[in-house]
Amino acid sequence: MNKADRIFNDLSALHALPVCELNYKTPFQLLVAVILSAQCTDARVNKITPALFERADNPYDMAKLEQGELEELIKSCGFYHNKAKNILSASKTLCEKFGGVVPSTVEELMTLDGVGKKTANVVYAVAFGGNAIAVDTHVFRVSHRLGLTEAKDPLGVEKDLCKIFKEEQWSTLHHLLIHHGRYICKARKPECERCTLGDICKEKRYE
Repeated sequence: MNKADRIFNDLSALHALPVCELNYKTPFQLLVAVILSAQCTDARVNKITPALFERADNPYDMAKLEQGELEELIKSCGFYHNKAKNILSASKTLCEKFGGVVPSTVEELMTLDGVGKKTANVVYAVAFGGNAIAVDTHVFRVSHRLGLTEAKDPLGVEKDLCKIFKEEQWSTLHHLLIHHGRYICKARKPECERCTLGDICKEKRYE
């Protein structure tokens, strides 16, 4: 078994059926939630979005909100000024250029304000079933610890992972790495005794 298969199989055993932990009902709600999740936990976003989506759960209603009103609704997630600005702009673009429908390609998604490669990959993979690896802080950290990449930026990590793993594994791998980084391979106090990949971990925190 090669290294990629070993990592994928071990992570799959450690994290059964990992899924996106953001709460959403439509591609638009997912898009907004992912924008809000930048430098914020999914748990915090999930506390914010019920009231937000009760007020505006589609791009047409969202685009009608005043910036200050939206900021008040999302204030506790941090960086709320820029996030509100991007959500309003993206909503207006969806209404004006896409008929109120969230586009299903990474390229089109990235034409929306506030949507970089990571956000586009998440929406493409989760909402539309595409194959993509979104590199957040967890994916970045775990990929380096497991010796899968030496890239210094998320795009470089994404490219390396896409070369190593089969395309049909990408979206599942994305969630596996996130869950591993969030619940076991933590930034400050990794729970190495719970991990089965210690023999290939570059941090060598195992006894």
